[in-house]
Amino acid sequence: MTVRITKAQARAFRERWKAVNAAEREELRATTVTAKLRQLAALMGSVRIRGWEKPLATEEAEIRDRWKRLRKVFGA
Repeated sequence: MTVRITKAQARAFRERWKAVNAAEREELRATTVTAKLRQLAALMGSVRIRGWEKPLATEEAEIRDRWKRLRKVFGA
């Protein structure tokens, strides 16, 4: 079953999201570099807590191998 919305509802939806995006941009502009670095450190620390280190290391090794092959092929 498909739910259809009116043009007015679609416009209102789009306007609400524009407002949300504008508020988010303003919040990001207002955030200090120190706070952003703290947030980044927390995210990086959560990798260890969640047990993602090994899967990420495996993916990183695969990506490095791909770059090596690309450099070899294209002579970079």
